[in-house]
Amino acid sequence: MLRITAEIKAVSELSSKLSFVAARRDGRLASLLAGLLLALTPLMAAAEDAAPYIYVLGIAQDGGYPQTNCYQPHCMRAWKDPAHKRLTSSIAIIDHQRGTKYLFDATPDMREQLYQLHIEAPDTSHVLDGVFLTHGHMGHYTGLMHFGREAVGAKSIRVFAMPRMQQFLSNNGPWDQLVGLGNIKLAPMRNGVPVKLSDDVSVLPLAVPHRDEYTETVGFRINGPNKSALFIPDIDKWSKWDTDIRDLVRQVDYALLDATFFADGELGDRDMGEIPHPFVAETMDLFADFAEEDRARIIFIHFNHSNPLLIEGSAAQQEVEARGFRYATEGLRLPL
Repeated sequence: MLRITAEIKAVSELSSKLSFVAARRDGRLASLLAGLLLALTPLMAAAEDAAPYIYVLGIAQDGGYPQTNCYQPHCMRAWKDPAHKRLTSSIAIIDHQRGTKYLFDATPDMREQLYQLHIEAPDTSHVLDGVFLTHGHMGHYTGLMHFGREAVGAKSIRVFAMPRMQQFLSNNGPWDQLVGLGNIKLAPMRNGVPVKLSDDVSVLPLAVPHRDEYTETVGFRINGPNKSALFIPDIDKWSKWDTDIRDLVRQVDYALLDATFFADGELGDRDMGEIPHPFVAETMDLFADFAEEDRARIIFIHFNHSNPLLIEGSAAQQEVEARGFRYATEGLRLPL
């Protein structure tokens, strides 16, 4: 199936190029090739439908939404109406053809997120083949506890982690118990070295500057058979990174980027310099000169409880859309 898909794509691209050339030289040949291209269109659509895809499981910052001890109006709406609740930032890769699924970050909401993942890709037909961790802050690894003997009692679930993250999990309780009992099996990652999941899907860890108290922090570039994506839920500031985020965004089809805070002053009197993140307003300004189709690649994710992008129909959501950007929603599917 994968070989056929690749060949269909190649023939389609060749037919499109030949049609352009033939149109200038031979009208009959152009018509023939145009017909071939038309016939291949539904096959190409079917191939993309069968491709692996990213599935968004959560969009909120580490503390979820509503957040603990937040009883301000923007949180009370979600306390009073669970329909407004949002889970901690996490995505998955689902490959129906191979019957595999991969989780990105093990959040405090992982119990509920694994259920949502089961609904989308049932455990009866899809193996959870690994969990990729970005770093050691509470919203990104503490869900591993659900794999322990008090809950799932899992056996050798691969957990892809950078060197300091591996050491942290191996040398600190209760996480070392998960390792010792074989509930999880640590799989090493190195910055800039791709992890191959299949013949046409790979994950590239990218070290980013963040508050690395216990572990390093990475984002990921996910490469699929047809499309690619960035997933960078946490970074201090784009200007602190020795990599140009503008260049990276140009290279991918989707860029799921840190949107913890919408703008400076969002936390009242609290010094936001203590918890640096690129404000959504800053990121939109940084990419303001991009063409419309390029701005649309950017999908904001990882919203703090104070971020108005969590409020449906808010002025913030309208501004993001008006400026040509996007914001993640739970259940969003991004074909690879």
